[in-house]
Amino acid sequence: MAAINSLYIVNKSGGLIYYKDYGSAGRMDTNDTLRVASLWHSMHAISQQLSPVSGCSGIELLQADTFDLHCFQSLTGTKFFAVCEPGTQQIESLLKFIYGLYTDYVLKNPFYEIEMPIRCELFDINLTQSVQKDRVALLGQ
Repeated sequence: MAAINSLYIVNKSGGLIYYKDYGSAGRMDTNDTLRVASLWHSMHAISQQLSPVSGCSGIELLQADTFDLHCFQSLTGTKFFAVCEPGTQQIESLLKFIYGLYTDYVLKNPFYEIEMPIRCELFDINLTQSVQKDRVALLGQ
């Protein structure tokens, strides 16, 4: 069982700033990934406004027959969402860990411009290692 099929990071304006495919069955081209990120940002914003619960932070989990979509939104409005195999557990904690990597390797990078696409080698390396460790941990269960 694979943990994450793909990971998206969307800025507070709804722009896709990072995308990584981890071997999902249906690979998407650049336009499709941009559409998915934009659609998710819109659905997330609408769900916050339409929720009958006051203080709702938006959709955190979307379950479908063939995938689960988990979302973590930071206090700054940056959204981290992962498309996973159905029933994959503990993705929320992995997304929070990925947010920690983002703050350590991207936001503290003096050459990174806020809200722009992420091009940071240390972030990529540490993210790949984290996803592989999570994948190995799931296979061990």
